[in-house]
Amino acid sequence: MHVTVAGKQVETGEALKTHVTDGLAAVTAKYFDHALEANVTFKRDRAFFGCDINLKAGRGLYVRAEGEGTDAHRAFDIAAEHLGKRLRRYRRRVNEHARSLAERERPQAARQMILRHEAPLGAEEVEEPELTGESAAIVAEQPTEIALLSVGEAVMRLDLAQAPLLMFRNQQTREINVIYRRADGNIGWIDPDGK
Repeated sequence: MHVTVAGKQVETGEALKTHVTDGLAAVTAKYFDHALEANVTFKRDRAFFGCDINLKAGRGLYVRAEGEGTDAHRAFDIAAEHLGKRLRRYRRRVNEHARSLAERERPQAARQMILRHEAPLGAEEVEEPELTGESAAIVAEQPTEIALLSVGEAVMRLDLAQAPLLMFRNQQTREINVIYRRADGNIGWIDPDGK
């Protein structure tokens, strides 16, 4: 597993990097044989240290955990404990659905793009620009998948990645659905079938 350790106003010495590498290896070995990469960022907030872990546990599975402590080692230990709980819950759910996984269809291939608005020469800036091919430039493009999931599994993936939204193909209706985190903290679900 490739581990990147960075600090924002925090010195990341060899002892801390070794502690992070060994800790992540121990946590991920319990639940996944081959975690791909991890980015660990330390920051300092007045009297506390913060640790943010972003782990790519497998293809299409991203897990994020945070922790605070009186020193960087303690902040990492708390974040790693949080990461372990999330991985354990995910692994338990995967094991419960193992029989149905073999019968599922492959995820649908898609492209994810990040667009930057660019006003045409001589045009005035509008309040809400329409992102079309003429007024937007593609900043980044990467392949992604639209997985066939139940709503519960989609919510689990949204929580694991701590993402603002997730598009998936509903396992029951086979329609494209979207779940998103609302401002009040609840989960919103857009189902075009509406049944």
